[in-house]
This record gives sequence, structure tokens and C-alpha cells, in this order.
Amino acid sequence: MQTRKVANMHEATLMLSLMHRIDEIVKCEGARRVVSVSVWLGALSHMSAEHFAEHFEHAATGTIAEGARLKVTVSDDPGHANAQDLMLKSVAVEI
Repeated sequence: MQTRKVANMHEATLMLSLMHRIDEIVKCEGARRVVSVSVWLGALSHMSAEHFAEHFEHAATGTIAEGARLKVTVSDDPGHANAQDLMLKSVAVEI
């Protein structure tokens, strides 16, 4: 049970950081809404594309990113330098 709580905190922190970065991009671009978001998940990030999508949908609810199309690429290389990371690849916005 304790392990699951840590995982939830980790996922919540990842989503908070991602949404903060998206918000920075939106403000910089003067956007009205986020059209799509593309992310890369490292092989050791412990998240599947489906699991990530669920968390993203929840985190985006009520924000300018709600309803954005999501593209998730999952690496299968555990030796990659960023194998434990989540990386924001792109954000498409409507101005």
C-alpha cells in the first residue's frame, strides 16, 4: 500500500510539472486553447501510454488543455539516458 501512495505522488508531481510547462507555453504564445500535446515516456518511467493518458485527462480537466489531442511515444530502451523521464515534445495551440 505504501508503494502505491509513492507512485501516486510521483505521478501527481509529473502531471503538475507537465501542466505547469504547458501553461508557460500557452502564456508565451498568447493561446486560446491547447490543440494537442506530444510526450515521450522513458522505458523506465513506469507508465504506459494508457496510464499516462488517464492522468493527463484528469490533470487537464478545467484547464486550457482540456480536450487536447494527446500523442504518447513510449521508449523501449532502458539504457537511454532519459529512460526514467517524461519529456514534453510539443504543444500545438490555437491563438
